[in-house]
Amino acid sequence: MKFKNLVILFMIGVFTFSCKAQNKSIIFPKGEKITNNNFTGNAYLQMLVAPDSLNPISVGNVTFDPGARTKWHVHPAGQILLVTDGVGYYQEKGKAKEILRKGDVKKCPPNIPHWHGASANSAFVQVAITGREKGETIWLESVSDEQYNHL
Repeated sequence: MKFKNLVILFMIGVFTFSCKAQNKSIIFPKGEKITNNNFTGNAYLQMLVAPDSLNPISVGNVTFDPGARTKWHVHPAGQILLVTDGVGYYQEKGKAKEILRKGDVKKCPPNIPHWHGASANSAFVQVAITGREKGETIWLESVSDEQYNHL
């Protein structure tokens, strides 16, 4: 009986330590589910910095569930993506899809149609730094399953 209790206590300790260790990797909150039609699958946004008259740049933490992605879109002033967790994809129109991993930084050039999101088997978390001084994001067509799955 004592051995069984020790095993149970050990397992509770391992589980608690594991959960705390996992939470340490979270940099920003997941945020609220995005409910507009500019995404396929589930994505969440936690705004970190809203643009204003002093600084026209927005900063948001975006979490994509596996398989979730943006539509094709354009940022008139460009965008920078800082990957903080998971595995995701980035693709510019006419170029091959790139794999992004935790620690990667991607500069999205102004006025270039592109999309980004999670890989099929992994969630993906990015901090998106978006210039707004030349206009808002222009949303285009959805990324088809064929485009998403194409290597």
